[in-house]
This record gives sequence, structure tokens and C-alpha cells, in this order.
Amino acid sequence: MNRREFFKVGTALSLAAGTAVSGAETLPEAFEMDPERQKAAEKKIAAAREVALSILKPTAKQLEHGLELHANSLVIESYGFSPRAAVDGEALARAYEAGASGVELADLREEMSMTRYIHDIGERTEYMTAWKASGVTCILQNAGEEGNAIDRLIKRLARYTYVTDRLRGFVSKAVTPDDIVRAGEQNRHCLCFSGNGVPLPQRWVSVEDELRYIRVFHQLGWRMAHLTYNRRNPIGEGCGESADAGLSDFGKAVVKEMNRVGMLVDVAHTGWQSCIDAAKASDKPVVASHSGCWALNKHYRCKTDAVLRALADTDGYMGICCIPQFLGGKGDIGVMMDHIDYVAKKFGVERLAIGTDVAYASTASAAENRKAPKQRTQRDEWEHLWPDPDPSSKPEGPVNRAQLSISWTNWPLFTVALVQRGYSDDDIRKIIGGNVLRVVRAVFRG
Repeated sequence: MNRREFFKVGTALSLAAGTAVSGAETLPEAFEMDPERQKAAEKKIAAAREVALSILKPTAKQLEHGLELHANSLVIESYGFSPRAAVDGEALARAYEAGASGVELADLREEMSMTRYIHDIGERTEYMTAWKASGVTCILQNAGEEGNAIDRLIKRLARYTYVTDRLRGFVSKAVTPDDIVRAGEQNRHCLCFSGNGVPLPQRWVSVEDELRYIRVFHQLGWRMAHLTYNRRNPIGEGCGESADAGLSDFGKAVVKEMNRVGMLVDVAHTGWQSCIDAAKASDKPVVASHSGCWALNKHYRCKTDAVLRALADTDGYMGICCIPQFLGGKGDIGVMMDHIDYVAKKFGVERLAIGTDVAYASTASAAENRKAPKQRTQRDEWEHLWPDPDPSSKPEGPVNRAQLSISWTNWPLFTVALVQRGYSDDDIRKIIGGNVLRVVRAVFRG
């Protein structure tokens, strides 16, 4: 495919996503847009698509059919991040000069990346353009920082609640399956909140006392939570521990309480035996929202066949991620499809979703980061301590090329790739959203 043909394809991609990427008139009239930033976003999106298309090399018929199917399907991401804004580098520099601590600066950086598009026209333009280019209706959105401390978990929840309050004409909070379906019917977007840890008071007065904030966070909008995040906690073993001890008795009580309130149990970052134990303890479907297949890549974030069978037995699924290190091999869109093929052939298409675990980043990020104070070199983070040997090796071939091919805005090309691999339309609809909808219907109404 030559360059001229590609840019014709780029136009087709944007039209097939339901609303054209080019043309501010396709975005909500209530929001002022920046035409220059829109062009910058389109250029970035087109570059990522060009890389993916050069790997896939679909026929014109496959491309046309895949784009049309994507545009006419309910697309639900099983775990991920909505587009991220650039920080305000000058504001960060002022905070640094005023004596802000490292913790304050880290909080400020995160808040800016998650909310700045509410008030900044340029960032909002890129945020909306990326959403529309993706063709995604709903993201099960990371809205709780890694860990179990309530004061830590509530910050991202507050930020994304703020986003859905202020931009509700464009992106809303989904708390029921019908909210997701309605957003699709109205050509809007929505976030269904998830947490990277179960909220625990950690006072250890009684089991009941420790469980009570699960209901509170459910009332605030959470609909899914990780049992562990790489490390061991009172619930069970994380996937980053060399031991594989399984779920604790308390962890089984956590699973039961999540079932009771209607919160989806996620074992993406959980150790293999704990995954299996959670599936056995649960009365509802259990999922690994963003992972890969251990049979294809020996990384501890991937799941074994035994885990996949346990999830299948609950009527759950695994979301295939877009992290090159977890996919292995070249780590590109082709390898991503290999993981999908493996699960589909061995466990059925009903056991599949896509949870990219990546986000679109503003084109202004690099320039704003240069204005901000440099971050100190830090020790390895708690959740990134992997067993020896460390499996986090780089994929074969150029990492940037692999990452570009599985960029978040390439969601329409994931559907094209599924067409190319020979999946039926019905099966593709299941993989790109139907399976998530089936599971949330079973769990959220619990």
C-alpha cells in the first residue's frame, strides 16, 4: 500500500468510526475546539495507523468491511484509560519553586493528565478527537490508584467523576449495562469505573469491618476492582511474587462481598493460584481484564491455560492487552492477534475481550514536560518488583514501531485484523464488546 492509498484509507477510517476525525463540526457544538490542535492529533493518529496497516496489509475489501463493522458495533474496552492531557509545565514549575513535596508534584501531574482537558481548549480538542477516532463507546476505566488504602484509591475516582460531570454531553459515567448501551445508541462515550485494588480500612477489627468500603465504592460508581496489584496483600498472591500461595480466607470473603454488591472481580494482576481460587469462590463471572497468554509469552503478567479454564468456567473472559512486553515476540498488532487466536481456538470466542491498558497522549506532552521540573531518579516501585529473572525484556524488533501499531486510536484496525483472521461478524462483535456486555449484565445487577 503506497502513501497516497494510505491517506485515502485514513479518511475512510475516520468516517467509519461514526464521526469524522477531520472537521470540528462533528464534535459537540457546546465545546469550543482548536483547529490547529485537531490537525496535530489527526497527524499523530494517521502515523499510528500507517504503521499498523503496513504490518497487517489488509485487502481493500477486508479494510472496508472491518471499518464498517467497527462503526456499527458496540465497542467496549475491558480495561483501559481515556485519552490523557499534557501537564501544564509552567504550573508544575511554580509549584516546585513554592516548595511542593514530591508527593504533591506527583499528585498534581496525575490530576492534570486526567482532568486538564476540561478547561484547556487545546487539550479538550485532542481528547475528543482521539475518542472519536477510536470508535470506542465505553472504557472500563482505571479510576483507583494501585493499592488498598482508601485515601489513595479515591483520588482517581474523584478526578474521573469530575470529568464525567463536566463533559457529560460527550462522556458520561456508566453504572448499569443499559447506560453503556444508551451511550452507544446516542453516539456518545462513557466510562465505567474500575479500581486497581479493593478498598480496605486496614484496621483489622473484623472481616465485616474490612469489607464495608466495597459497598461504599460501589455506591460511588466503581463496578470492577483488582484483587491484587502484582504484590501480595491480605486478599491473596500477586502475579509478581515468586510464591503462588493462592487466595486467603479473607480474600474469599472479599470475592463474596463483590458478588453481593455487584462489582466485577478482576484478576489481571493476580497470581495464578489466586486467580483459580477466586474463580472457585465466585458465584459470578470472573475476568482478567488486560493480560496475555503464558503459552505464547513467559511473562508473569500473562495467564496460564489453567487460569483461562477457571475463568471460562465462571463464564468470564480475558482481555488481551496492548503492552509489547506482555505480548512478546515483536509485540505488535500481529502478535496481539496471535494471543486472541490462541484463546479463541482453545477456549472459545466467548472468553475474549480487548483491554488495551494504553492511552492516547497529547501531542503537547513533550513540550510541557520540558517546562516542568525534572523528576528525581527513584527506587523501583513496589508493584514493579518482579521475580528473578525479570521477565520485562523488550520485544524483538523496534519497540516504538510495535507500540505505534497497537496505539489506542487504532481500535478500528483491531476489528479489521479480526476480519483478516477469518472471524465471523458475530464473533467479532463478541470480542470487541459483546462479551463484556454479557458479563456486566450478569454481575452489575447482582
